[in-house]
Amino acid sequence: MSILAMDYRTIIGIIATLIALIGYISYFRNIFAGRIKPHAFSWFVWGVIGITAFAAQVVKDAGPGAWVTGVTGLASIVIAVLALRKGVVDFPVFDWVCLGGAFLTLLLWWYTHDPTLAIIMITATDLVAFLPTFRKGYIMPYEEDIFAFSLGSVKYGVSLFALGTLSVATVLYPAYLVIVNGLLS
Repeated sequence: MSILAMDYRTIIGIIATLIALIGYISYFRNIFAGRIKPHAFSWFVWGVIGITAFAAQVVKDAGPGAWVTGVTGLASIVIAVLALRKGVVDFPVFDWVCLGGAFLTLLLWWYTHDPTLAIIMITATDLVAFLPTFRKGYIMPYEEDIFAFSLGSVKYGVSLFALGTLSVATVLYPAYLVIVNGLLS
């Protein structure tokens, strides 16, 4: 299929995914160089949440606008694993509560069969999961990759234009991530 024959949402979805990959290449490079130390729990929670949000968006026909969420969920799990060796592995009770919230969203979705409710819970849990990274970023500002978080805002902003269906279930999470990534950067 030529690029001219592609639906504009597909092209925008590809662009958003490429932006995500550029951000993750930068992030991985900085992890391996020892310049940044990701917070393992935040990234694991973001991975669980991202994969769940991707599934909910797919169920609600988000189309190519969901691709960046899926890629981000998978990349977050990889970063969490790397963070166990090269990042922050301090896990206070607060971090365990965040992790519990991530898994609670999965149970809630399974129980209610309502992807919109799951997205609302995912967004709230994600905000809580961001708090350890905000705390770490404030205390140790040079241990995070501001470029990658800035691209996080951009990739999700672009992905909003690739959504196949506009609803709370498809828009809330990426719109929230535009804001929170922007605040961190």
